[in-house]
Order: sequence, then C-alpha cells, then structure tokens
Amino acid sequence: MSMVDEGATHPRGEALYEELLFIHGMIRQSLDTVMALVEQVTDGAPVEEIRARLEQLASTSLLWRLRESCMQYCYFVHLHHNHEDVHWFPALRDTNPDLHPVIDRLEADHRLVSEYLDDVEEATRRIVDDESARADLAKKLRRLAEHLISHLDYEETNLAPTLLRIRSWSLDR
Repeated sequence: MSMVDEGATHPRGEALYEELLFIHGMIRQSLDTVMALVEQVTDGAPVEEIRARLEQLASTSLLWRLRESCMQYCYFVHLHHNHEDVHWFPALRDTNPDLHPVIDRLEADHRLVSEYLDDVEEATRRIVDDESARADLAKKLRRLAEHLISHLDYEETNLAPTLLRIRSWSLDR
C-alpha cells in the first residue's frame, strides 16, 4: 500500500505541508526581525550611547537584543535543519525516490546554511566589544538571509507535490 495518493492531495499531506510552511514562516519572520535590528544598530546610535544603554538596560538595549535574537535564531534554524536531515528527508526519500536530487541539494544547502549561521554567531559574540563587528554581522546576516530565503522557497516548491499527496506518515523507518 502506497503512502502517497496518486494525483490527489490528501488532508494528512496538506497538514504536513502546512506545518512546513508554518515553520518556514517563523524562520522568515525571525530573520526579518533580526535584519531590522541589524539596520538599527548599523544606522543608529553611536557606540558610546549603545554601550551606555547596554550597561543600564542589559536585556533591552539594541545590541543585547540583536545578540540574543541572532543566537536564538541561529539555534532554531540549526535545530529545524537537523530535524529535516535526520527525520523528514529519509522518510521523503522512501516515499518518493524521484526526490533524491532535490533532497541532496537541500542537504547541501543545510551544510552551507550551517556555516553561515556559525559565521553569524561568531560576529554576534563580538558585537558589543568590537566596532567592526557591526558591519561584519550585517554582511553575514545579509548573506545568510539571501541564501536561506532561496533555500526555503526551493524546498517548499519542490517538496509540495509529494507532501500534499501523503496519506500516511511515519518517521520510524
């Protein structure tokens, strides 16, 4: 018995796809928030003012919020991609062997995104004490954003036809 309906969408598959879109939506929204914070820091107050604010209001200053947001964001994306690599992709390979090239590309993208996230985390750690880290972080976040948005779009477009037709789903393989 096939796990995929031939031709028609299935409510189970539609729910799986909606879950993927929801998680990707959270990634996009968080990335927008982090990028807005980067713009505020790079275009905003002088370093002395931001450092003074950081000392007074540690958890609400722009630099603190930027650092914390970046670190949380990076952790979430790493976690999501690890889940896809370990659970979703092997199950999808079994469900539809035609997806092998798509999943190969997505896994390669995950490795590249992981490197970009590590670069962002490194620049984030330096932002409070190193003035040059501002521009470096902004550059690394822009590179991450460009690649990550392209990756999410590719994943959604190429997995949708299979996901939408799944009638049963188990990560136990």
